[in-house]
Amino acid sequence: MYKKIKKTAAFIRTKISLQPETGIILGTGLGGLATKITECETLEYSDIPGFPVSTVKGHEGRLIFGKLNSANVVAMQGRFHYYEGYTMKQITFPVRVMKELGIKRLFVSNASGGLNPNYEKGTLMVISDHINLLPNPLIGPNNDRFGVRFPDMSHPYDLDLIDLAFDVAKQHSIDLAKGVYVGTTGPTFETPAEYKYFRLIGGDVIGMSTVPEVIVARHAGLPVFGISIVTDIGVEGKIVEVSHEDVQKEGAKAEIKMTTIITEMLTKIENI
Repeated sequence: MYKKIKKTAAFIRTKISLQPETGIILGTGLGGLATKITECETLEYSDIPGFPVSTVKGHEGRLIFGKLNSANVVAMQGRFHYYEGYTMKQITFPVRVMKELGIKRLFVSNASGGLNPNYEKGTLMVISDHINLLPNPLIGPNNDRFGVRFPDMSHPYDLDLIDLAFDVAKQHSIDLAKGVYVGTTGPTFETPAEYKYFRLIGGDVIGMSTVPEVIVARHAGLPVFGISIVTDIGVEGKIVEVSHEDVQKEGAKAEIKMTTIITEMLTKIENI
């Protein structure tokens, strides 16, 4: 795996001129943030040695290098999921590669189902913690060049970045929630009983991604910021039939607010 990561990163370096400092993973219906990136250098996943290929609508399958305001970024326009049949090593491979390329922090976004009764469609929730119901991506022999055998997860999401997000939101009069993300395998949307269970164990939102990438990022020593857009409601009495297309549409509606928060956060980080 180590040699494969080095090889992939070396290939990418031959195709780009910009040194990224922040990695961004864009979830379902949230790929529009990539349109704000300037001085773009784009690579299709299918052209990158060792990269999986996105198979889900709303995940374009591109690695975009460029500037988000003044910040040098690499954005994954589309991620990979366990339900697509990929292994955890494949799902998290791009995070390892971005670390090898020199990123200093990772931003992750996703569309999610709301479990908290105070949430509505379009709620933006900063992820403060997660509950992992997916296979752990660190299972198997540990490579000390990646990180320690038993990484600490007492603060999986960076507290300073969370504070910065709320400062930015306040400046732009954007309402933000903060809570716990539950990561499940998918691809089925949850039953009413499952929604109730996930709320009882401490979840505020639920989705089918994000947690594996965050675990690997923390294993690699990268600070992480995560944000969810609530695209459907899993609260008793409010549950309705939902489709993937519905999730994409709701994500697109709230995307402009998420884009403002991430863009302004990166600008402030660059100016510190």
